[in-house]
Amino acid sequence: MSTQRFEYKVVYADFRGRVSAEGDETLIQDGERMTAFGRRYLNALGEQGWELVGIQHQPMGAAFHIFKRPLAEGQKAEPARPIKSETVPV
Repeated sequence: MSTQRFEYKVVYADFRGRVSAEGDETLIQDGERMTAFGRRYLNALGEQGWELVGIQHQPMGAAFHIFKRPLAEGQKAEPARPIKSETVPV
């Protein structure tokens, strides 16, 4: 009997119509309602198998949205992407 395993994704959303997940940003389109923008983004994640499981509200109308999806037998979770450091040429 195997234990169900999950992978998680954390998405930051702010009140200006911007969501960010590990550096990948999605912006609200000109003339798009905020609710339609949210639904568009959530539907895209749902199509990839992600399920919203929690929201951590932040100051100024922002929030972290936590998603999970099941891992198949033998599958590993996607590793978090590191922050790319910019090197300054000398």
